[in-house]
Amino acid sequence: MAEALRDLSKPIDVPLLDATVAAFYGTGSSEERHAADQILRDLQNHPDMWLQVVHILQNSQNLNTKFFALQVLENVIKYKWNVLPVEQRDGIKNYISEVIVQLSSNEASFRQERLYVNKLNIILVQLDVLLKFFPVAAYRNLTLQCLTEVAALHFGDFYNMQYVKMYTVFMLQLQAILPSGTIPDAYANGSNEEQAFIQNLALFFTSFFKNHMRTLEATPENRAALLLGIEYLIGISFVDDTEIFKVCLDYWNLFVLELFEAYNQMERTTAKMAQMVQGTVDGTLTAVQQRRQLYSGPLSKLRTLMICRMAKPEEVLIVEDENGNIVRETMKDNDVLVQYKIMRETLIYLSHLDHEDTEQQKLSMQLSGEDWSWNNLNTLCWAIGSISGSMVEEQENRFLVMVIRDLLNLCEITKGKDNKAVIASNIMYVVGQYPRFLRAHWKFLKTVVNKLFEFMHEMHPGVQDMACDTFLKIVQKCKRKFVTLQVGENEPFVSELLSNLPATIADLEPHQIHTFYESVGQMIQAESDNTKREDYLKRLMSLPNQKWAEIIGEASRSIDILKSQDVIRSVLNILQTNTSAASSLGPHFFPQISQIFLDMLTVYRMYSELVSSTISEGGPFASKTSFVKLLRSVKRESLKLIETFVDKAEDLPHLGKQFVPPMMDPVLGDYARNVPDARESEVLSLFATIINKYKGEMLEEVPRIFEAVFQCTLEMITKNFEDYPEHRLKFFSLLRAIGTHCFQALIQLSSQQLKLVMDSISWAFRHTERNIAETGLSLLLEILKNFEASGFHNQFYKTYFLTIEQEIFAVLTDTFHKPGFKLHVAVLQHLFYVVDGLTEPLWDASTTPSQYTSNAMFVRDYTIKLLSSSFPNMTPVEVAKFVDGLFSSKADLSNFKNHIRDFLVQSKEFSAQDNKDLYAEEAAALQEKEHQRMLSIPGLIAPNELQDEMVDS
Repeated sequence: MAEALRDLSKPIDVPLLDATVAAFYGTGSSEERHAADQILRDLQNHPDMWLQVVHILQNSQNLNTKFFALQVLENVIKYKWNVLPVEQRDGIKNYISEVIVQLSSNEASFRQERLYVNKLNIILVQLDVLLKFFPVAAYRNLTLQCLTEVAALHFGDFYNMQYVKMYTVFMLQLQAILPSGTIPDAYANGSNEEQAFIQNLALFFTSFFKNHMRTLEATPENRAALLLGIEYLIGISFVDDTEIFKVCLDYWNLFVLELFEAYNQMERTTAKMAQMVQGTVDGTLTAVQQRRQLYSGPLSKLRTLMICRMAKPEEVLIVEDENGNIVRETMKDNDVLVQYKIMRETLIYLSHLDHEDTEQQKLSMQLSGEDWSWNNLNTLCWAIGSISGSMVEEQENRFLVMVIRDLLNLCEITKGKDNKAVIASNIMYVVGQYPRFLRAHWKFLKTVVNKLFEFMHEMHPGVQDMACDTFLKIVQKCKRKFVTLQVGENEPFVSELLSNLPATIADLEPHQIHTFYESVGQMIQAESDNTKREDYLKRLMSLPNQKWAEIIGEASRSIDILKSQDVIRSVLNILQTNTSAASSLGPHFFPQISQIFLDMLTVYRMYSELVSSTISEGGPFASKTSFVKLLRSVKRESLKLIETFVDKAEDLPHLGKQFVPPMMDPVLGDYARNVPDARESEVLSLFATIINKYKGEMLEEVPRIFEAVFQCTLEMITKNFEDYPEHRLKFFSLLRAIGTHCFQALIQLSSQQLKLVMDSISWAFRHTERNIAETGLSLLLEILKNFEASGFHNQFYKTYFLTIEQEIFAVLTDTFHKPGFKLHVAVLQHLFYVVDGLTEPLWDASTTPSQYTSNAMFVRDYTIKLLSSSFPNMTPVEVAKFVDGLFSSKADLSNFKNHIRDFLVQSKEFSAQDNKDLYAEEAAALQEKEHQRMLSIPGLIAPNELQDEMVDS
């Protein structure tokens, strides 16, 4: 036996070794124990024994045997490590790391083999110490990855002292290898291996701090090592590498959030205590204050980091390309936007933790003309804009007066078009973020808006777009300021603006002019005096109206003028300008739309006939020509203008309703007469909007609408799930408007027409396009509820109950329609709820034996058969239990939903899939909770994103 064990030329006999170890620890005779001891000593001293360690650890079932193997390994590491071949050293390190992670990831095995894990960890720590961290550069990264895995483990207090020891030794060795102040340079000038080392360092520190920071905070000497580690991580964060920065940023966001939440909670507690009788000092409060004090130095450096590295916000359209030129951004970079969101949030928490440091030390860097670069100015201004709303008003005012003055001054003294473009973009971004400040300071507001008007003449790519976007953003939050006569002014600003309007927009592109008109429309809408408002509107629209009058005048002399592509483009531009103003002015746009409405319908009719004749003469390809596309753009814009006005004129519905009769033939009749490729989907959305606005008043018109669009659109969209995508959703939106507000019209349909409606709804919710399916389901639910209250429900359900149930269960259980889960449940609950109240039998008495005494009994049987075929793997008992559960929970939507969801998730068809759509409601509730949390922290939701009616009178 002894000789078999001592032969190490082949894998050791592990069961035999287990028996020998058991004999040594056993209760046998002293001779047996002595013999076993001699064998184990010989093995321990054998030079090749350590090669058997991995084999023993993987195969032994005896903890004592594993300890024996680990002792062998420990001796090799202590006394023979430097003479081992490289591959064998690497193999040992990797194996130990794998074993720890494998054992520690399973709590049961961890508890069972805690001492074994402990021993492994001791070996790892000895690895670090005895290797003097990394005796050869080639091992650094491997060892560091191993340490990072160990750092990620967390088992409560049991390991605390070992982790502290490991960390302390690690920091001592690290300082010898890489001094903390040199990290960005070391990375910039390092080899691939050295750069990978710094990246691995980031992973180690973030992993260690996430799991063991509190342990290091416990004693003064450990705190010093902790702060040094944080210093290293801040240094690593300044490295010019996106991936490394992301690793650090994710950690800083967690770290600062935790400090802020404790501080925020303390502030609230302190406020409550101040209202009560003075008592003893709360220990928690002291701990929070001490922690904030402990990290005040690193937090200050983090503010500098966030400002120096601030990512570009979405509103900034001017960027530096790879050749160092300043250009207009062509595509949004989603990675940068995500990074900006995290950095902005982190900087707001940092700002709340110390407003003074944020302002004085960081954001007040002097914007001097001599020492600036595009990047420094950009990141500083993006940071200033990002924390809008987080300061108290007095501090914000003081701070912004200085910032805006410096920026405007910098714009004056700096030469060079690129430089001016960068400064302009920063001025625009900053002022757009601080509406509260602008509302409180008219002179600054006026100066800023006039500066935007200057930038509207600046031909550098992107500057004009940003100027128009910023103008709109500012006007939306400060509109009353522009229609009020301000101190020291001769007239309200809007009047002055309208006088200079032709010059202001002279250099703008059409799409920029449309944004400008939307902005001025917002101002005019804020004027409460009718006479003044109509005068402003007339002055605003005088340029497009003049051009419109010219075109209509020429067309009355020669209709062919309207066929010129330049004229068609002008007509399109005029209509788009009207739509922009209408979107802001709402019902107050009435005088203007009345002026052009009938001429617009005439042009619509003419262009429609032109499209039809061109397509019928030129065949299907004619619809793709630029001429036809342009004509159709005018038709679409006309419809969009009417829809915008009707939609916004909610305060005065009678204004919009008078436009409906004249549209019936030019718009509806034209839709019915046209070839499918020339039908505008906007006709459907326009009439959906009209019905949603005027509700039951449109009842008389519904048969006409139905006749014009229903059959012909259905033929276009039911051939497959792809053709005419724009018509699909708009068709069902129109049908939903009719079903909701003019239900009486559906009751009056013939049974054949109603079947067509129900078939189309069923077709809609079978659609895999989410919007269409949801619209179909919502419409179905509306119709079911309306029939329930109509007096025709018995007749309706006798025809459609089983079909609807079958179709809904089909989409509920096919795994392709999960996003519709909430509505599927609502429809089914309605069906199961109404079944008891139906007096007509749902079964066909001629084909079904009269064994049923109630509809509920019949529906139960029918549903069991239906589901048994959908879920062949389920037993009849399981299916029957599920159906009975539907009946017992039908009065409570929440229980009904959970019952169905549990059934689906447990089924074989769903169990292997991602079922997050089945929990969408719960996810939405969590999102809302997070939104409320963000609302409670000033600045976390930017002021210009808050949907408030900012009172600026």
